[in-house]
Order: sequence, then structure tokens, then C-alpha cells
Amino acid sequence: MTQADKIPQEIRLQQERRVLTLVYVDGAKSLPAEYLRVYSPSAEVRGHGPGQDVLQTGKAEVSITDLDPVGQYALKITFSDGHDSGLYDWDYLYRLAHKQDALWQDYLDRLEKAGASRTPSAEDLKPKHTHSCGSGGCGGKAV
Repeated sequence: MTQADKIPQEIRLQQERRVLTLVYVDGAKSLPAEYLRVYSPSAEVRGHGPGQDVLQTGKAEVSITDLDPVGQYALKITFSDGHDSGLYDWDYLYRLAHKQDALWQDYLDRLEKAGASRTPSAEDLKPKHTHSCGSGGCGGKAV
């Protein structure tokens, strides 16, 4: 597997199904929005160091609202819950695509252990503000 093989040849967003499909030389992989959201590469999800991951709950209904290429190396994904930080570089997307079954099962196991749910609560469904810099703001937006 070369580095070039980890770059998708085609990217398709199927919003009605809440799925991002990546077509690689070794086949197409469909990644649900919820899966991408709970495995976001952002510090909010992964923490700032090893073992600091934050379990994401209530994301079963999340969808992708925007998808932007970042240079030649990544995608920026905006989700319906307002989350839009963290860049999904090609290596990370390839890993998510090719280890989906194991990673998804790990997520479900962690939810069960925590007594948490994929189902969103009323609080999870409220619009979130992102990129806020205090009362003066710095480009905050409501989703």
C-alpha cells in the first residue's frame, strides 16, 4: 500500500443517508456521519494527550452539513450538532475506513461500560455555538 493509495479517488456525500463514501483503489467505503463524529480527530474528542479521549454520546442523529477540502491533505467536516474542529487527513480517513468494524465495536463497548447512549437527549438536540471567544465573539455561529 503506497501513500497515494490512501488518498480517495472519489468522495461522495449522501446527506439523506448521512453517509460519506470514499472510493479507494481497493474499493469503496461508506462511513456514517455518527461514526465520523464520534471519532473526530479534534482535541474536544481525542483530548490533549494519550488517554484523554472524551466519550461522545447522543450522536445517532448527527449529519454532515458541510464538507470542505483542506489543501491536498485533508477534509474539514461540519456536523449538524455544530462540531467542526479537527481535520480528517487522508491517513486518518483511510484508517477509519479500513478499521470501521473494530472501531465501531470499541465505541459501542465504551458506551455500554459508561451506561451511556447513542440516542440524543433533548440537550443534545439544541443548537450549539462554536468558535466563541467570549462576549465580544470572534465569528461565533449558531447551527
